[in-house]
Amino acid sequence: MKQAIRLKNTEEAKALPILLNILLRHSPGMVLPERTYVLSAEAVRALREAGVRFEELSTETDAPNLSGASTGARI
Repeated sequence: MKQAIRLKNTEEAKALPILLNILLRHSPGMVLPERTYVLSAEAVRALREAGVRFEELSTETDAPNLSGASTGARI
């Protein structure tokens, strides 16, 4: 499961060594503008365990799906 988070400037400095370790090992992720990251649940858990504070923006389970939409229907 992927999660989008936003770090504060001071927290990003604390999180970068953890993020680099996790992302370089095996966990894919994305870096977006304004200190926003899309990370695996494992990476988010590692940040929490290290005491890094962040704002959760969304999770994969929050994403809309197309169930119930008929073919050709506008969404």
